[in-house]
Amino acid sequence: MKLKLYYFSIALLGILVINTDSFAQGCVAVRNMSSCSMIFDSTTSKSWQFSLNYRYFKSFRHFTGSEEDKERVEENTNVINHDNSVILGINYTINRRWSVSVGVPMVYIDRSSRPRNADGQRVPERHYTTSKGLGDIRLMGYYAIVPNNPSGSLLAGVGVKLPTGNYKYEDDAYVNGNYNRRPVDQSIQPGDGGLGIIVEVDFLREVSRNIYVYANGSYLFNPKNTNGTKTNRSNPFEAEMSVPDQLFLRAGARYMIKQFQLGIGGRVEGIPTHDIIGKTDGFRRPGYIVSLEPSALVSLGKHVVGVNVPIALYRNRTKSVADQRLQDQNGDGNDVHGDAAFADWLLSVTYAFRFSH
Repeated sequence: MKLKLYYFSIALLGILVINTDSFAQGCVAVRNMSSCSMIFDSTTSKSWQFSLNYRYFKSFRHFTGSEEDKERVEENTNVINHDNSVILGINYTINRRWSVSVGVPMVYIDRSSRPRNADGQRVPERHYTTSKGLGDIRLMGYYAIVPNNPSGSLLAGVGVKLPTGNYKYEDDAYVNGNYNRRPVDQSIQPGDGGLGIIVEVDFLREVSRNIYVYANGSYLFNPKNTNGTKTNRSNPFEAEMSVPDQLFLRAGARYMIKQFQLGIGGRVEGIPTHDIIGKTDGFRRPGYIVSLEPSALVSLGKHVVGVNVPIALYRNRTKSVADQRLQDQNGDGNDVHGDAAFADWLLSVTYAFRFSH
């Protein structure tokens, strides 16, 4: 029984620690959604876990709806984001039922494009804007509806997203032959400027010897409408940046071989067109990504290292409220539908360490 409980604890740790990333891979700016990523085996009370997660992706493929605008890459007119993020996680397990955690993200992102001159022609060389610094901190509390046992568990979490990240970050942008200081694009802003409410659910079940299935998800309610940051966009309904909701779902299976785990699953992440609470004004790039997610993990005593690489299978930049409003205003029957750049894959590497007192 003790050996089976040990295997279960390692399997649970693998599910939870490997989930430290989130996030849409590109201009659909989902920020650091982590589903129960910082919870350790709650059979051990009064224990601490420290985790460090690094992620990287390059978004460069443009989509309008689910159709790729392939000519953007072929003509070198696409927008490219290089996103580097680090998330420091701290979790404290109070007892078999309760635990609390904090996630502190730091970001460094550069964005390049070939802007147009005053005559409408694109410049031959790429121009860059960059953002860096603290992102939006997340504070969570978790309750084990079904406490950890050798057969599985069911956890629920509620928390807040604090508006600690700079949502008015500025850099020198190339505009009509000159560099002007202005806010960077929404996709590379470190924060969104809203106080959010997060709900999470995490399910784990043993289906046969050393094989577990899992499902977890997270939704961020962002009641704030817009954050006051100017976009300098031509659509009058996109004058300020929106503060959007976010969603994240994952499901799959994992197989353990002693201290090693291999996993395969699917995930969906994105920004909805409409917020559940509050108004939906301003500029946002709604959409979602469906990915295949292979993963691997090794556990060495109190240390765990995990890697997962979501590979995009389906990308869709859905029509925004601002798109529809401009289309209705024009009244000419022409479709208005903005695009967004997505990545092909995302790399996430996690290290975690636990100790008890």
